[in-house]
Amino acid sequence: MNVEPSRQTKKTKPRPPSSKPAKAAAPTATRTRQPVSPCDDPHILIAKRAYELYSERGYRHGCALDDWLDAEREIISQIPPV
Repeated sequence: MNVEPSRQTKKTKPRPPSSKPAKAAAPTATRTRQPVSPCDDPHILIAKRAYELYSERGYRHGCALDDWLDAEREIISQIPPV
């Protein structure tokens, strides 16, 4: 019977603490929305906003489409007409 020796995983060294202080995240409810530039990628902006809505709703599953459509509506309303 041929038995393979167990594979050992590469051990990594723990990272030293960074000298930079951690940034506190600003609450999404207090952010002011700025007009969106037509040069910005709307798909990326919508995806980011949809994730913000998802987190504001307590990471509730089953509402992804609602989050996306709400985000899309918000972002598209901020894009100035060309």
